[in-house]
This record gives sequence, structure tokens and C-alpha cells, in this order.
Amino acid sequence: MKTAGRIAGTAAFLEGYYAQDFPVYGAERRGAPITAYTRISKDRILERGIFSEPDIVIIADESLINDPAANPLQGVTKKTITIINTMVNDIKDKFSILGIVNTIDATGLCLEIIGKGSAVSAALGGAACRIIGIIQKDNLINAVIKELKNINLPEELIEKNVEVAEKCYEILSPIIIQHGEDIPDSPIETITLPYQYPTMSSPSVFSSGNIIEKKTGGWRIFKPVINLEKCNKCWICFVYCPEGVISLDESEYPHIDYDHCKGCLICYEECPVKVITVEREIETW
Repeated sequence: MKTAGRIAGTAAFLEGYYAQDFPVYGAERRGAPITAYTRISKDRILERGIFSEPDIVIIADESLINDPAANPLQGVTKKTITIINTMVNDIKDKFSILGIVNTIDATGLCLEIIGKGSAVSAALGGAACRIIGIIQKDNLINAVIKELKNINLPEELIEKNVEVAEKCYEILSPIIIQHGEDIPDSPIETITLPYQYPTMSSPSVFSSGNIIEKKTGGWRIFKPVINLEKCNKCWICFVYCPEGVISLDESEYPHIDYDHCKGCLICYEECPVKVITVEREIETW
């Protein structure tokens, strides 16, 4: 999403607008939820900081919708345009209370064209450029090429990403942005934490984690599935799992805790007999 935000900002800049884009990270690891912001204006942008009332919200992973830590709908009003990356057709009905909700299967397009479902940067950057209705396709294409070259993507992959961005641009239609002073349904709350001496606060850093309470399985785009009928009980997946979510039963067969599996797919890569397959998550919230 950081790259998607940069693509939208660069495309707007090439169109002649002022642009500002920046990410806000939580856990800095691949696949963890992040938020990326992009401001576009005819005038110089003097404001800094996150958005309290976004005009457009693009949710790259539908499993984050009900995640209280990610909270992608924070600040959304009846006038906010919400775009959700999903293959679930009736999701618009479930969230119609939000106002303008649109969907696009960016992951499916990326699987079809690029062969990799997690590479949605160009797809959602293209969706953003189309929705706001002020950016021409040529400037979107130039922005995709520029930003993907900056991260040293091979030419072949850049061309495929350009194709994905164009398809997303063509699928969606511009929507008129309505600015207003509506009070957000979920306003941002500021919490002040009191200072504590190290003797009080340090133990909390080293205390046991909260993985049991935090359902990190919502971070997943793809999930590994073990064929136990063909499994030879070699324990490789159990040993290599970085999150410790694969356990062995009394017969020493491995089982995956999908509530906490983050979908890194290391077990799939390391399985020597290839009895682990990969399935795309359809709906995880």
C-alpha cells in the first residue's frame, strides 16, 4: 500500500497537482497491516499528519475490515468513497451504511496477469487514480513505471503491473468527491500514556505475548493446507514455522492453527514431499 500511495501521488504530480504521500507502519514485517496516506491538491500542501476524515479509503485486504488494531474504516463518513479489494460480490450490501462502497478483485487480476496475488500496488494505485477522476491513464502508466523502477522491479514485471493498473483503471468509474463537515462515525481518539519508571514499565516488554488473544490469521491472503493422507510426518513444517502455529497430534501429524497463521507459506516452500498446497482466502472476517 505504500507503493500504491506513491503511484497515486506521482500520477497526480505528473498531472500538474501538488502531492504528498507517506506510510504509517505498525509491525514492520512483510504482510503486516500498514496505512498509507496520499494528499492531492491544486494548491501547496502545508498540512501534515494522518487524515481524520478521508475522502477515499482503499482497503487492500478485506480481512482487516473488522480488525480493531488496523481499523481501516476509522474516520469514514457517509460521504467517504470506500473501495474494497475482494471477490465477495455482496460485500457492498453488508457495508452500505458507510455510503459509497465499491469493490474490485485486484488480487484476482494480479494472480491472472502477474501470477502473484500479493502484488496489488499498481492495481490499487490505478483504482485510486480512476476513482478521483482527475488523472489521465498516461500519467498513471508513467507513475507505475517510475515507482516500480525505483524499487528495482524487472522490466517484465513492470510491464505486467502496468497492464494490471490499466485494467483496474478501466473497470472502475470516477466518483464525485463530496467534501463536508460530517462527524466521523468512528472518530480518532487520543490516548495519553503516563510516564513510568523502568522498574515498572520494563517488565511489560518482556512479559509473555498476547498472540492467543490477537487473531493474526486475519493478516492472511493465502493459507497453507496440509494433505494428511499423503503426509509422511517428517516434521519439517512444524520445525520451520516461524510463528509456532503448527502443532503435532498424538500420531505426529501436523495441524495448522488458522486463527494465528499469518500466511507466510514457509511451510509450503519447505515441505519436501509437497503435500502442502496453497488456497486463496475468500472471506476471513
